[in-house]
This record gives sequence, structure tokens and C-alpha cells, in this order.
Amino acid sequence: MSAAMLAAVAASDLRPAIFVTAAFTSGTVYMWTGFGSVAWGGHTWLGVGSFGSISTIEDGATVEARGVTLTLSGIDQALLTGVLDEFILGAPATIYLGLFNSSNALIADPVVAWAGKMDQPTIDVGADSAIISINCENRLVDMNISVQRRYTNEDAQLDYVPSVGIPFDKGFEFVNTLQQKAVFWGHAPNSLNNV
Repeated sequence: MSAAMLAAVAASDLRPAIFVTAAFTSGTVYMWTGFGSVAWGGHTWLGVGSFGSISTIEDGATVEARGVTLTLSGIDQALLTGVLDEFILGAPATIYLGLFNSSNALIADPVVAWAGKMDQPTIDVGADSAIISINCENRLVDMNISVQRRYTNEDAQLDYVPSVGIPFDKGFEFVNTLQQKAVFWGHAPNSLNNV
């Protein structure tokens, strides 16, 4: 956290704002919880005001994947198919905590409050508008997915890229020959029958 952010957090008058980035097929969307637009980080952040909401960002003492839900309400029903066509399952989403100073200028370097991937969206259609909620999963959820790698020479060679100078790995070169190998402790016996 920058010194300016630390000073703003310690001040008696706190003016927070939440910034959200989410990747879609047409590009990354930049939104924030206020009204109007804010320029920060080389992007223009569109204010969604009361139409957007974020569930509570939880943290704990245990290593656990805790997700959040991003909700956007007041969407015209005619735009629903366009929104769903733009959605990418597993695309990155990041939530930042920003603070404004007393002159309503954004303090530099907002802090990442949460980062993860977007999961399947849910839609609640009303009489004249719709609400879209996107569940986002923390990156720690990948701990539950088994790694599809093996302790074989062929698998080790997948990381060998001669064009960028990654050296040839010979660490697993003899693994296949160890499967049926008889290993003797001490000196080798005269025959295999007196093992």
C-alpha cells in the first residue's frame, strides 16, 4: 500500500470506492461503484452507481478458496443475449479498493482486494429489466484440480524449449528402466535365488 493510501486509511474522513475489471470476448470491462467516469491506470472506469453490487469479500486464517458475486441490475432484456455471448468462463476478474481525497481526486495506487476467475453467470429476468450475477472463484480453487503431469522422461521434455534457451532436462531419463530393476543392498549376490 502506498504512503498516500495509508494516510487516507488513517484519516477520519474515509471516501472508499470499489473498482472492478472483468474480461469478455470484446475486451476487458472497467467499472467502479460511483457515478461518471474515472481515469486511472491508463483506463477509463465507467461508473455503475447503484446498479452494481459486490458480495462481501471474505478472508480467513485457513487456506480456503472464497469467492465473490458481482451483480449488475437494471439491464434491458433486449441486451441479455449480447451479454451472454460476450461471457468467457474462467476469464480473469479483479476487484480493487480505491480511496478519494478531500478534493474528490482518486489517490494513486488502489489496492487489489480480490482476484480470481469468473464462473457461470445467473440471470433473473423481471418485468422490464434483468439482473445478471456472476459468481467469481478465487485462484485457490485450482488447488482442488489434480495436476496432469507424470514423473516420466516424456513429460519432462514438455518443458524443453530450445528457441528460448530452456535446457534439456535429463532428470527422468532412467525412470522407465527402474520399474523392474532388482536393487541389492550391500554387495550383489551370486544368483537371484538367494536374494
